[in-house]
Amino acid sequence: MDITQRTAAALGRVWRTNVMRFGVYDKVLPVETSPSRIVPDHIEKPDYITQNTIYVPEAAEVKTIEKINGMRESCKVAASILNQLHSIIKPGITTDKIDEFVHTLTVEAGAYPSPLHYMGFPKSVCTSVNNVAVHGIPDLRELKDGDIINVDITVFFKQYHGDCSKTFLVGNVDDKGQQLVGITEECLDIAIKCCGPDVPFCHIGSVIYRHAKKNGLTVLPAFLGHGIGEYFHGPPEIYHTLNRYPGLMKPGMTFTIEPVLSHGRENTVILEDDWTVVTEDGARAAQMEHTVLITGDGAEILTK
Repeated sequence: MDITQRTAAALGRVWRTNVMRFGVYDKVLPVETSPSRIVPDHIEKPDYITQNTIYVPEAAEVKTIEKINGMRESCKVAASILNQLHSIIKPGITTDKIDEFVHTLTVEAGAYPSPLHYMGFPKSVCTSVNNVAVHGIPDLRELKDGDIINVDITVFFKQYHGDCSKTFLVGNVDDKGQQLVGITEECLDIAIKCCGPDVPFCHIGSVIYRHAKKNGLTVLPAFLGHGIGEYFHGPPEIYHTLNRYPGLMKPGMTFTIEPVLSHGRENTVILEDDWTVVTEDGARAAQMEHTVLITGDGAEILTK
């Protein structure tokens, strides 16, 4: 019995029961994928590739002007690639083709696709369809009319990582799916607007939680935003639900905000590939993400 059969046997009964409760869509399980793509030798690579080490700063970093400018460049590359996905995401395309598209554009920009071989991840982008909450591995399954898909893009460009994601509607998505994606985007917008100098990091989770709850949605608490720079992930940790994470935002800090919302319960399951995370009850999940910079009077979206 392979991974798909074992997971279906364990979770299938719950998923079949709840399909109409959460809307009309197909549940997704991993299928066969293609080999990892190759990055040319001339592309600068992060330390976890060249030295097999992962650097994490001890505290949230207040960046210099030089580092902020580096972040602007990397985030601009990531955002440009994400925006170009509108032209190819449609019924019939495979998530593996999306990976190929992102990989090609990243390399053409002179950047490295940050997810590729990060802690063993095999592909250049994360593609999370319907009930896949995060970290979906691109594979040979074709997108279907009515799917929703989150594409999470991070690039390493001139020594800095830029990170963003968006959940796309594939063809004709039912009302519940459209509501889920729309409210998730609203949560991200509200969270960014609350940011600024000396605002507690924990305030982000509070405003997201309240907006999601008001609209009958659940924030999946296991998934956090993070500090980012010359490192892929670091402090501060950005919670998207009620929390007591300490510390205040300061001008020059850069971090991601990336809430994941669902119609169902907050429980998730990591599949046997050690990456793909699905909702335990089979509900769809949507995620939106930007990298932001704290400025003297608020927050600037670097991946816009």
